[in-house]
Parts: sequence; C-alpha cells; structure tokens
Amino acid sequence: MDASTATATVLIVEDEPGIADILRITLKYNGFTVHSAATCKDALTSARRHRPDLVLLDVMLPDGSGWEVCRALREERAAEDDGSDLAVIFVTARDAPRDVVAGLALGGDDYITKPFGVDEVVARVHAVLRRTRRRPAGPSTRVLRHGDLEMDEGTYTVRRAGQPVELTPTEYNLLRHLLRNAGRILTKEQLLQHVWQYDTAVSSTVVETYISYLRRKLDRWGPPLIETRRGVGYGLLAQEGGGA
Repeated sequence: MDASTATATVLIVEDEPGIADILRITLKYNGFTVHSAATCKDALTSARRHRPDLVLLDVMLPDGSGWEVCRALREERAAEDDGSDLAVIFVTARDAPRDVVAGLALGGDDYITKPFGVDEVVARVHAVLRRTRRRPAGPSTRVLRHGDLEMDEGTYTVRRAGQPVELTPTEYNLLRHLLRNAGRILTKEQLLQHVWQYDTAVSSTVVETYISYLRRKLDRWGPPLIETRRGVGYGLLAQEGGGA
C-alpha cells in the first residue's frame, strides 16, 4: 500500500449491493479499512462514528442526494475545526458536465462516472488521499506570501487582508502551488499533474472549476489575484512587495 495513504479509512455510500460489494472487497484487498452505508441517513451516522479519511459517495440514494450528504459532512468537519480532513469522491452514473461541476462545487475532490474499473477507483483514492491528508509540520514548513495573501504551511491556514479564508484540501493545494510559482503562468496540464497527480477526462472542467472557487473566496477581501492567460493557463502575477 502507498505509504502516504496507509491506515486510511474509506466509507462507501452506495445503494446497489453488487457495486458496494466490489468496492468493499477491492479496497480491503488494497489495505484500506472500509465501512459502508446505503442511505443518506446511514452515511451521516457512519461518518460520525468512524471518522473516514475518504468517502466514495453515490449521488442518487433512496432517501435523498449524495450532494446533500457531502454538504453536511463538509459543514460538520469545518465546524469542528479539529484539523481532520475529509476527502469526497463522487461515484455516479450522472455524467453530464453540469453534474460534474455541481459535485465539485459542493466540495467533491474527484468525480468518477459509472461504469468504472476498480483499478481506476483504487488509483483515484490513492491520488486524492495523497493530496488531501495533512502531514505533520516540520522544519521545512514556511509562510508563503503574495501581496496581502498569506499561507502558513505549518498550520494549514490562509489569510487575505488579515481575514481567514476557509479552503477545502484541494483548494488549499491548488493555491499553494500557485503561491510557490508566483509570477509564472502555469498550464492546466501542469496544475493537473502537480495538484491532482493524475490525468482525468474532465481535467479542463476540474481546473477551471477550482480556479473559480479560489477566486470567489479570495476576491471577497480584495482585488483579483489570479490571472487567466487564455489558451495557456493561470497564475499569481508578481506584485511589488509580494511574492512567495
């Protein structure tokens, strides 16, 4: 098992027994601790009891929407403010671009459409956990700054104009990569490789969507920071007195 994702706990939320069984057997074989639920209610109960690192979440459930489950779990973890991260991968037959965008907007870290290969799911789980699980602060941690934007890599906190900015793990990693490369325009392919760590068929949608999330949260406290270079990519341009 990947050392960076060892001991991870996965919650499978799926109401089709056949799919749930395949996912459970495969993930256990790959070394994960696995729990499962078939309804929104049971998913929330299990998540509170077992504190999973990652949730594989179906969208269409018997008693509601997986999107609502994601929103509720994100709000609960944010309210606790205990430093624990939760990754969410939607696994669903809803493959329209608007559904992918909606899932990411609610805090999903990835989006897998049915039918899928189990090897792909395992690879996605590893990749998402590598970028979302926090590592202990060490001597190499530092504070990154760009104008009035500040990121403390030791405490995983972000402030702009002195105001705290709440980010999901994926948003945090995307902003950190932009900060570490302030003054450069990074292509979508570079961002996908360094932030998401693998290729995906919806790569363009993923990158564009997360850039829009960052802009919405950062621009609340000041003028725009992220520039779009059409046909190329995105970057934090160098500012007088700023930089990483």
